[in-house]
Amino acid sequence: MDILGKKEYKFAVLGGGHGGTAMAGHLSLSGIDVSLYNRSEDRIRAIKEGGGIEILSNGENLPRGFAELKIVTSDIKEAIEGRDVIMVVLPATGHGFIAEQLAPHLEDGQIVVLNPGRTGGALEVVNVLREKNCKADVVICEAQTLLYASRSINPAQTQIFRIKNSVPVAAIPAHRTPDVVKVLRTALPQFIPGDNVMKTSLDNIGSIFHPAVTVLNAARIESTNGDFEYYTEGITASVSLILENMDKERIAVAEALGFRAMTAREWLYIAYDAAGRTLFEAMLNNRGYDGIMAPKTILHRYITEDVPMSLVPIASLGRFCDVPTPTIDAIILLGSILHQKDYWACGRTLERMGLTGMTLKELRTFIIEGIRIS
Repeated sequence: MDILGKKEYKFAVLGGGHGGTAMAGHLSLSGIDVSLYNRSEDRIRAIKEGGGIEILSNGENLPRGFAELKIVTSDIKEAIEGRDVIMVVLPATGHGFIAEQLAPHLEDGQIVVLNPGRTGGALEVVNVLREKNCKADVVICEAQTLLYASRSINPAQTQIFRIKNSVPVAAIPAHRTPDVVKVLRTALPQFIPGDNVMKTSLDNIGSIFHPAVTVLNAARIESTNGDFEYYTEGITASVSLILENMDKERIAVAEALGFRAMTAREWLYIAYDAAGRTLFEAMLNNRGYDGIMAPKTILHRYITEDVPMSLVPIASLGRFCDVPTPTIDAIILLGSILHQKDYWACGRTLERMGLTGMTLKELRTFIIEGIRIS
């Protein structure tokens, strides 16, 4: 990569929500030159007028203080011009839009990272850039999850509760991942190499823990305004049986594609040291979820984002490799009924990921080598 070996890298953060402001503030407080973009000027007006973001935190090793930002803009060209790394910190439903906005302005050598990609995010962005005839030699990557646990206190003040110890990131093509990670780690050492974007996509554990739990607790959410602990009370023995089935379907899709995805139980043990013979036992033994309350409404990103951008692509990939996903399909259907919206129609399907017409061999070649045959 042409930008390897620089002493300092310039970053752009796209997204003015809690994750984007946490990342921009963290980078600034670490001495990194960073710009901040948001589509809506209203969302970033207070940051722009104040010259930065106030980062709050309580942990010993967490950033805190006033983070100066010299470029805060709703002009995407201004935000990314001359930047080495572009960190997209948006809901996955916005990945297609942001790719369209980036296409005319990307420059050779830039790295674009989706934080996170959910399932198939990098594939969708690559496909949109190809459709928009973007000629810039850029690397598209996705992180497995968002680096921060954070929330916006007000438009110019963000609290960081936790920074994850490690987050896998992968590039298309996969062989460019080590160079990408070298660049990212100059600013954010928590990033580690992921195997490939299919691995980061199918290790999206939120696809199991978010949509089904919300759908199956819809009555309780509406009757209590979310006044119960989402994981410890919302995941009962019966609910966990459905989650186990969804997880088995996700793992089966990954295996049919030739990739190994970690199970939800494995993830709970790795992330929280929570062990159990079943998913329900592991959830009961996980103290990391204590106190996390349910959404106050079913009109929440656990459905609006995770159904179309996590479950739909998994089911779509299942159809691609002839692996049935009946439990996942059922949650997609129920989420669509609850929101009166066809999430299959607006979701991240094979077509949106640019995989229509490919054979399995061609898909793997594209993921690993970046070579598109069809």
